[in-house]
Amino acid sequence: MTDASPTLLVRAVLTAALLTAPGLSGPAAAQTAPPPPGLPAPVTTPTPAAGSLDALLLALRAAPGWRAADLTYRSAQLQLDSARLRAGLNLTAGASGSLSKVPWDGGDWTGNGTVTLSASLPVLPWSPLLEGVRSAERGVQTAALDLRAARGTLTAQLWQAYAGLRAAADALTLADAQVTLSAQLLEVARAQRTQGLLTESVLLDRQATLEAAQAGRDRAARAVTQARLGLTRLLGTDPLPATPDLSRPLPDLTPAGDEATLVARALAARPEVRRAQATLADALAGRDAAALGARLPDLTASVAAGQLASASGAAGRTVSGSLNFTTGVLGAQVSVPLREPRSPVSGVNLSLTASIPILGSTDGTVLRQAELGVQQAALAVDAARQSVELDVRTRVQAVQDERGALVAARTRVRAAALNVQAAQARLDAGLATRLDVAQATLNLTQAEQALSAQLDRVGVAGAALAQATADLDPLLLTLPAPLPTGGRP
Repeated sequence: MTDASPTLLVRAVLTAALLTAPGLSGPAAAQTAPPPPGLPAPVTTPTPAAGSLDALLLALRAAPGWRAADLTYRSAQLQLDSARLRAGLNLTAGASGSLSKVPWDGGDWTGNGTVTLSASLPVLPWSPLLEGVRSAERGVQTAALDLRAARGTLTAQLWQAYAGLRAAADALTLADAQVTLSAQLLEVARAQRTQGLLTESVLLDRQATLEAAQAGRDRAARAVTQARLGLTRLLGTDPLPATPDLSRPLPDLTPAGDEATLVARALAARPEVRRAQATLADALAGRDAAALGARLPDLTASVAAGQLASASGAAGRTVSGSLNFTTGVLGAQVSVPLREPRSPVSGVNLSLTASIPILGSTDGTVLRQAELGVQQAALAVDAARQSVELDVRTRVQAVQDERGALVAARTRVRAAALNVQAAQARLDAGLATRLDVAQATLNLTQAEQALSAQLDRVGVAGAALAQATADLDPLLLTLPAPLPTGGRP
């Protein structure tokens, strides 16, 4: 038996049984005939042309959560760009002016200005600026995984919301059928009461059944409205028409592979693990920097050449360079005075400056704190890996549970279809009424809806597993049909 839409089933079978047809004919019963016992029903149905699910997937790319994830990733990219600029070649132009009078008594005021051009570049591998670039690169990699995970989470939420909307629509269809059947039963009861075949209490009971069915129908209608509001909250808009086509079941996105393979893929791609690993790498870099700071004093080597002195005491045109071994930054500077100094003296000056703390140094404490940070980061990596592994194994079991329930749902549909055929046969033999056929048809509708809901639960569980293993690619889902599926037949 094919997985027909509950709406089509009610229109084709229930309406014919309750409203106009004197009895279910042979062709109508053939529509609900079960498949041969040896032919298994497929897990997923063929994907039709573009419909409501495609519209929802396209609208998801403009949802607030999707845009927020994009902005978060863009922020990480800008941080990397900023770190690269700070670690690149920096050029700075400056100017200074002075006015002096020597000696104080009888001297003349003398003014001069100097134009400078400075350049700096981190060259040593342990430079904090270069380490900042490496940390920002790890941040971008983690942000990319976070972006993919956020999109996957939104897609899984859309899967659940779409399944909820389909379930609410099916419940409304079933409620309409129950109202129709209860109305028929009440009409029969009134006729029997007129003939004196029923008591007043039985008639009131039938009337209460109709009223309860009508109240259930109102609840089902409100549930449909609530389900659409949930989609609107997720997407930021409602892209569906007033009466959407919800016949498309959710595709099965269960990733292929055994449990060990799925766990390995999740450990390699889940953002929680990669973020913990990036934090560990930052902690290791901080420990290495603290160890270097504890061993290496603040050491700077510099050289200056040019007009180092003059009769007025001011320097002339000079070129200088320096290398700070702690920060790993190589600097150069060119100074050109606007006025030539009197009697300049040219030469070269080499200097080496070291600063060694004797009392009150915190380098040892900083190093111990950095080592503790490394240990904490390593524990966080282990915790993240264990959490991801448990999550994947739990979702694998959920998929297996939903697939196991799918077999029983199909069996109930076959049993309900046989009951409809039996009721029709009894009606043809004069042993049953049209109400018996209608009740059997209603039971078949319920079984069909239960099967449809179970198929959706399989789809939701498969999408959740694909999200847990980082195999869910929301961008591919927005491409034209057919949607990708990795599910087992």
